[in-house]
Amino acid sequence: MSLSVIIPTLNAAGSLPGTLARLDGVDEVIVVDGGSADGTVELASRLGARAMAAPRGRGRQLMAGAEAALGDWLLLLHADTRLDPGWRAAVETFRVDPANRSKAAVFLFALDDPSTEARRLERLVAWRVRWMGLPYGDQGLLISRDFYRSLGGFRPLPLMEDVDLVRRIGRRRLVILPVAARTSAARWRRDGWIRRSLRNLVCLALYFLGAPPRLIQRLYG
Repeated sequence: MSLSVIIPTLNAAGSLPGTLARLDGVDEVIVVDGGSADGTVELASRLGARAMAAPRGRGRQLMAGAEAALGDWLLLLHADTRLDPGWRAAVETFRVDPANRSKAAVFLFALDDPSTEARRLERLVAWRVRWMGLPYGDQGLLISRDFYRSLGGFRPLPLMEDVDLVRRIGRRRLVILPVAARTSAARWRRDGWIRRSLRNLVCLALYFLGAPPRLIQRLYG
């Protein structure tokens, strides 16, 4: 059972090396770039990933990567997210169970920040995932190629592509792996912990109310 890791990027040269370093030895790593101007594509190729271009927008980039992937399983990962030690064992335990070919899995949400605000946000995200079944893309997504295709794959959305797919998977077919995906807290430090979290919540609410994705994208920044 081969594994393809798909990473959408846009000007991610600063964070991508750390992300790729945790993926050494994976069958295939595909970096799908949306038009970076900081050398991300060249860096990805130099570090051993298969780099390709796609129209900008995570939904479109992930669509392109999934179509090009050769693996039986897909692991979708953000460029500023590093998987904690033990992730391979957790992934293999999930993949060897035949029942999981019609399920998907995400990692625990964690931030690379020692602050109390970070721990509080991690607890809130854990609650959202447990009770609402709504992980975001920064928790990764492990899914078999066949199940992914049966769901219709990603849609060409500029934002909320992760929520859109997870809603089609459904809470009962979503498993939380016991290993963290540790994401950069730079956005929260830059925008403010409360302000950024409220902005994300408003974006989610607008999505459920049917607001146009491009409007949500402008608000998200």
